[in-house]
Amino acid sequence: MSRESETDVPGGVALPGTLSETLRAELIAFRRDLHMHPELGNQEFRTTAALKARLEQAGLRPRVLSTGTGLLCDIGDWDGETPLLALRADIDALPIPDTKTGVPYRSTIPDRAHACGHDVHTTAVLGAGLILAALDRRGLLPRPVRLIFQPAEEVLPGGATEAIEAGVLEGVGKIIGVHCDPRVDAGVIGLRPGPITSACDRLEVTLDGPGGHTARPHLTTDLVTAAAKVATEVPALLARRVDARSGLSVTWGRIQSGHVCNVIPQHAELSGTVRCLDLPSWRAAPDLVHAAIDEIAALHRAKSQITYIRGVPPVVNDPAVTELLRAAQSVRRGSYAIEDTEQSLGGEDFSWYLERVPGAMARLGVRTPGDTVKRDLHRGDFDADERAIEVGVELFTAAALIDGGLD
Repeated sequence: MSRESETDVPGGVALPGTLSETLRAELIAFRRDLHMHPELGNQEFRTTAALKARLEQAGLRPRVLSTGTGLLCDIGDWDGETPLLALRADIDALPIPDTKTGVPYRSTIPDRAHACGHDVHTTAVLGAGLILAALDRRGLLPRPVRLIFQPAEEVLPGGATEAIEAGVLEGVGKIIGVHCDPRVDAGVIGLRPGPITSACDRLEVTLDGPGGHTARPHLTTDLVTAAAKVATEVPALLARRVDARSGLSVTWGRIQSGHVCNVIPQHAELSGTVRCLDLPSWRAAPDLVHAAIDEIAALHRAKSQITYIRGVPPVVNDPAVTELLRAAQSVRRGSYAIEDTEQSLGGEDFSWYLERVPGAMARLGVRTPGDTVKRDLHRGDFDADERAIEVGVELFTAAALIDGGLD
């Protein structure tokens, strides 16, 4: 079947085709340009300008977000009442070096890399927008669609919060997005109704006491022991106060205290993360964690000060919107191009949108079929099979058309 042909969807309605060879080549080049010029959260000025220029070239009127980076772009005439479907991409990169070799599109910016695939789904949403704009000019777009190119996904608590404050969800009835998955073959997407990521918060704890001689710990606060008890007993205590199925866990990444072997220090610090698999437990987590730390610290006569930094809640996929993505992928690629996916322990600020409107995120396969090397995100050697771009374009385009009434 030609890529320019039409595909039948349920109900016998023709669904317009997707990428021409020219557009496919353009999108790959666009993705490679982004990959060569990665920008950190809230610094995505070049990326924003490139997206804005291409959308304007297509006759659209993108608007830069009030945060200074990122874009919102509506396709079709919105009547102010009909709920919009939003297609979301995130545009920022990571502060790590690109260690790939032998590719011409390696990052040109030291210690900066698109190591999470944001360049891939940014390009996929752009490509879908260009196709939907062309369909709109032909009178074939059944309902207006909104494109959201969001900055600062990698910056806690995520750029989604500021994008929402900037009004990107005004009039939106549902929202969809994708996240690259190097464990899934290009051409395939992973779907899961309900939670698909976990919550992730940051925790900073300081403990203080009068200090003293290690010969007389009974006369002071043994702060090193107090810190050790907080580190080991707080996770154990939480495990007995929260349903184990919630997956609430505290994991420490840093403990620091003292300078010499015979002096009990006056100050200790611990820092780590709080992760949680379900939304109700995440909402209760700050109070539970505070209480557990205070309880253990008081038992050892240490004064505690806790800084609990909210990160992101779990992404909880709406079942109906998940089925929209399933229908879109089935129409384009067939049901064999869909697999069930597990809940990840990683965080994603797409979750903030789902606190306001129903939506769903799919895992977009970026592994070259037949590749047996285990790969992961947030690594300097991360890369994507660029056929995933076309899969993302098809998924977003089909979802917009099916949601608009071609079902």
